Amino acid sequence: MKRRHFFTLFSVSLFLSFSPLFLTASYAVKPKPRPKLKRKTKPNTTENWISIGTLAELDKNGQILKEKTSLGAVLVIGTSKSKNLIAVNPICTHLGCTVDWEAEENIFLCPCHASEFTTEGKVQNGPATKPLPIYKTKIEKNTVMVART
Repeated sequence: MKRRHFFTLFSVSLFLSFSPLFLTASYAVKPKPRPKLKRKTKPNTTENWISIGTLAELDKNGQILKEKTSLGAVLVIGTSKSKNLIAVNPICTHLGCTVDWEAEENIFLCPCHASEFTTEGKVQNGPATKPLPIYKTKIEKNTVMVART
């Protein structure tokens, strides 16, 4: 076998043996069409209100804390005479401690690492960087109700 003939056969066989790899690599580079996702519709907010407690409980302590609800933990601050009740998820966004309401300073304070949050749930002083989730509130008859915002 001549040297030229050997190199030709070797080159062709090498190309054929690696061609599946080249085809696979070129297929992987091509963008694949994504299936269209159905958009989720927002649920009717009138059906999402949940009961947290009674006005008597709220007036007695100035707050109601429910650790297990369908919305997660909920802390409601205020009295029955308050026009605007404050409701937040009291789990600190830093490491998960339950924040306390400091009425004199009008802040939520994390007892673990001293993160401070405003009544709107915004971080006032770290180490937390994310705000506390807040809820809508209303009083219906003698019951304190909350819903997602």
